[in-house]
Amino acid sequence: VLYREDLGTGIPTPVTPEIERVKRNQEHISSVLYKEGLGTGIPTPVTPEMERVKRNQEHISSVLYKEGPGIGTPVPVTPEMERVKRNQEHFSSVLYKEELGTGTPTAVTPEVERVKRNQENFSSVLYKEELGTGTPTAVTPEVERVKRNQENFSSVLYKEELGTGTPTAVTPEVERVKRNQEHISSVL
Repeated sequence: VLYREDLGTGIPTPVTPEIERVKRNQEHISSVLYKEGLGTGIPTPVTPEMERVKRNQEHISSVLYKEGPGIGTPVPVTPEMERVKRNQEHFSSVLYKEELGTGTPTAVTPEVERVKRNQENFSSVLYKEELGTGTPTAVTPEVERVKRNQENFSSVLYKEELGTGTPTAVTPEVERVKRNQEHISSVL
């Protein structure tokens, strides 16, 4: 609603062949105008490839894929097929806990204890409990530089004390990019 307020007069651009081409493309892309002035088409002969595609579309259809399935070719049950069937049973959301065998206990190693402690530290509830004393670090020039960069990244402070910019020359490449941006603009 507000994007047109204070729009100003703008700079008129000459109608170039490129702009005319873009306008024609926009008319073709338009959901309203794409059928206007359609004209007559050229009939194409029905080729075996087109018939094959039509049959495939019928098989892919969610309504027609079971109609008239015909006779299938039996396939021998291979060990690979049996393995896949067993895996599918394990993946099932209903059957994955049935016939649960005994597990193999693992030893509590120092690595397992370290991971458990880390998981407790990652907890959103427990990460501040039992907060010990920290180790003070020296304020080095590197730390000061990082703090200054963080202030520059701040969404509040990034415009304060804005210095002067360096002017750049307007090259043909810059002009081309500006023209492209004008074509892409949703306002223009």
